Amino acid sequence: MLMQTSALPLKPFRRGKVRDVYEVDADRLLIVATDRVSAFDVVMGETIPHKGEVLTQITAWWLREFQGKVEHHMLSANTAEIVRLVPDLRDHEQELAGRAMLCRRATVFPIECVVRGYLSGSAWKEYRERGTLAGETLREGLRESDRLDPPIFSPATKAEQGHDENITVDRMRSLVGALWASELERLSREIYEAGRAIAAKRGIIIADTKFEFGRARSTGSDGVEKVILVDEVLTPDSSRFWPADKYEPGHGQPSFDKQPLRDYLDAERRAGRWDGNYPPPRLPKEVIDATSERYLDIYRRLTGHSLDPNGSH
Repeated sequence: MLMQTSALPLKPFRRGKVRDVYEVDADRLLIVATDRVSAFDVVMGETIPHKGEVLTQITAWWLREFQGKVEHHMLSANTAEIVRLVPDLRDHEQELAGRAMLCRRATVFPIECVVRGYLSGSAWKEYRERGTLAGETLREGLRESDRLDPPIFSPATKAEQGHDENITVDRMRSLVGALWASELERLSREIYEAGRAIAAKRGIIIADTKFEFGRARSTGSDGVEKVILVDEVLTPDSSRFWPADKYEPGHGQPSFDKQPLRDYLDAERRAGRWDGNYPPPRLPKEVIDATSERYLDIYRRLTGHSLDPNGSH
């Protein structure tokens, strides 16, 4: 079933552009990925079939792949298990199916931890104009989509509205403290390298991605507060995925994300039919279908199987 917004018998905690978050109790949150879609910081009026399920189940798949490498917030993304653990959700199985994740609560760092393995997007725009990334000079002669070795850690501040702002690592240290900042960078690089190695075996380049982390008590016996990985992980909304067999530096690359939606909105702006602000134009069925298929395609390519609507893996 398509979901524009959720309505569950739990206390609302936060509503983002795509996710509805609920309080379960003092230790747990329920994150529900709807089928809402945003582009250019505007939420569309239409939904994208299977988008919420793909975002939740790709994240769950990656977190299982990273088990033992990093602590994370996921307790379960299995619908039946979530309902068993949170009995108030009984009779809401259809609404939750495949798109809900029961999570540990954490104090989230106010930082987007961006890792760039290739020069693309806003990073390419800044480099082209000033030769820098987040104000730090890069070597001369780089082309759009060039591989960056080693990858660049490029933190950003999280914006409730509008674009996140790229900041220097020094600025991040001043915001969260040197010890936490060092751990955030270490984990971001480690997870990115592990993820890109897995994706490469499937013919996919992860050009860049962003992670979010929080502080929570360790699940071990020491009870020490540690950094844990939270929110979505290596999804088409948080990452730039490129087909490896079509990679050619020097220009933009085809990608497994909501590019059909962005292309349509770009054309509407160029034609003067949309000014880039809310409300957005209505989306034609072919744009909705093409965007949905992109999400399903990257899920199949990464995981090797089709989407399970109940999140039972």
